[in-house]
Amino acid sequence: MNIKMKISLKLEAKSALVALGGNLPSSVGEPGKTLTYAMANLRLCTNSLMYRSRFFSTPCFPVGYGPDYVNGAVEFKFQGKANELLNILHDIEKIFGRARDTRWCGRVLDLDLLTFGDIIAPSLNGYAQWRDMPLSQQIQQTPTEMILPHPRLQDRAFVLGPLMDIVPDWRHPVFGLTVQQMYGRLSVADRDALRPMPEP
Repeated sequence: MNIKMKISLKLEAKSALVALGGNLPSSVGEPGKTLTYAMANLRLCTNSLMYRSRFFSTPCFPVGYGPDYVNGAVEFKFQGKANELLNILHDIEKIFGRARDTRWCGRVLDLDLLTFGDIIAPSLNGYAQWRDMPLSQQIQQTPTEMILPHPRLQDRAFVLGPLMDIVPDWRHPVFGLTVQQMYGRLSVADRDALRPMPEP
């Protein structure tokens, strides 16, 4: 007797964390409105239930590179590969007029893939190279491959603050620290610069 087994080749859904930011108006309005529309697009493109943070007003980084930002974060499950999700993020940025021609400049929309499951990419050494790169080089160099988790998420109040709203217990796959622990390690000045915005 022949038994035919149906094998599913679908990838297991992984939890993704995405940071959102913008400090210039787009075709739909001011940065807060752009982020709201971008989240709606991301929800439609990934067919995912999303958990979102509040929006925060944060000083531009590096200082002097433009107006203050509006920042937030979302968490959702994605059934696909990390590079597929990254392409979706870049496509949504283009919809709102983002041009990826200059690093760390004013922009209408920034969608950063912070984490994808517990994946460390391209390797632990490759990740460490970008994490430890001096700021002067970070400004001038652009990675040619995906770096996961985001190599500077542990240093940025405008990333960790929104993550505190949705995943305070998420644990960094390299450091082993939770979002709450990393946020607690930031300077008081950095944490105080993060200002929650009123809900619309």
